[in-house]
Amino acid sequence: MSQTPTRADFDRYMVPNYAPQQVIPVRGEGSRLWDQQGREYIDFAGGIAVNGLGHCHPVLVDALKEQAERVWHLSNVYTNEPALALARALVERTFADKVFLCSSGGEANEAALKLARRWAFDQDGEHKHRIVSFGQAFHGRTFFTVSVGGQPKYAQGFGPVPGGIVHGEYNNLDSVRDLINDDTCAVMVEPMQGEGGVLPGQREFLQGLRDLCDAHDALLIFDEVQTGVGRTGSLYAYQQLGVIPDILTSAKALGGGFPVGAMLTTDRVAPAFTMGTHGSTYGGNPLASAVALAAVEYIDTPEVLEGVQRRHDLFREHLEAINARHGVFKEIRGMGLLVGAEMSEAWRDRAKDILPLAIEEGLMALIAGPNVLRMAPSLVIPEADIAEGMARLERAVARLVAAS
Repeated sequence: MSQTPTRADFDRYMVPNYAPQQVIPVRGEGSRLWDQQGREYIDFAGGIAVNGLGHCHPVLVDALKEQAERVWHLSNVYTNEPALALARALVERTFADKVFLCSSGGEANEAALKLARRWAFDQDGEHKHRIVSFGQAFHGRTFFTVSVGGQPKYAQGFGPVPGGIVHGEYNNLDSVRDLINDDTCAVMVEPMQGEGGVLPGQREFLQGLRDLCDAHDALLIFDEVQTGVGRTGSLYAYQQLGVIPDILTSAKALGGGFPVGAMLTTDRVAPAFTMGTHGSTYGGNPLASAVALAAVEYIDTPEVLEGVQRRHDLFREHLEAINARHGVFKEIRGMGLLVGAEMSEAWRDRAKDILPLAIEEGLMALIAGPNVLRMAPSLVIPEADIAEGMARLERAVARLVAAS
């Protein structure tokens, strides 16, 4: 029998682009995890907004098992029933007419950006290639997506970056007016910035982007990789904001933990992707598509979506109570179950210091930059787990305060 892997094996065998915690989870159920020593944790991280139904949800497990006994992979030389069913479900539930399936959010965003440029090229030629994005945006780790993302640290050392990309200030429409022109092919924006600090987009800002795109015949791309599939309390955030994009990207909770991504668009734009212009080896994989369909159908129900808002209110109440006793947060914000607590000036850039203390108390959480504690739990996390998780978080916060 092979030797049980340890955390030291990461340092020995893995490329050092991550710095994982010392614990290694080996089993999960619902919103709880257990490590190699059998210690239990409450999961407020959700695989970074991926585990929309928690760990090992029976609906997703059943979908995976059923498909695993049929067919695993075919390639895009053929289509398959799960992929077609997933595409139909996404079209029927959204603004979209057509869907491109892939394996991740980065792939979905890469496809969206390529489609926008190809569409603009077909419409007006090479000059219409400018892409407008925003400071602190995050759109993935491909070379194109880190260049469009507004965090230069992710592109540093990999240059020269692709040209024709400019960045405005998030929630500042005036900053965009000077950037967008008739050479612009697309504006790419997150309805709520996740990695950039859990910062919700103002409806007036997003509607203003829609109007500017219409005025300059540019496409509006919504990156809903993190905000999509129930995370904000609607299937996609655009639906509660009332601003309709031309292209939308989805991943993370779309597969509930199984790698899958999707790009959604309209009949006006989709024809620019003609035969051979783009592809994805695993896009539309039957296993991924079957699990994603089960996730979408389960999450897109009043019971789940209305429950997201109830749970948001509970998270906010608990965080405000912790802050009233310890004074570490400046602002608590977010939509649905993507919640951020920005650290106060006295505790600036100390959010990262809470995470190892939380692990010691039996809680998994996230940060969004060094100054925002981020939580993205299961959309169906039991209220008892919220209460217990917040008790553990408060113990971690109290330890941070006591040690300073």
